[in-house]
Amino acid sequence: RQTSGAAAGNNKTSGGQASKTDVPEDFDIDLDDPETEKAAVTIQSQFRKFQKKKKCDEKS
Repeated sequence: RQTSGAAAGNNKTSGGQASKTDVPEDFDIDLDDPETEKAAVTIQSQFRKFQKKKKCDEKS
């Protein structure tokens, strides 16, 4: 599965430093929103599954 440039670490400028202009200034997430909490739980669950699979693959 291929990853995007940002996930693969290819989002650096030619100077070797990440550009701070990539993130919009009005970037705001309501952390008390139930949908945000649900999304966070889903992401954390998938990450834990990934870690578990990665750990099992290393033992093999």
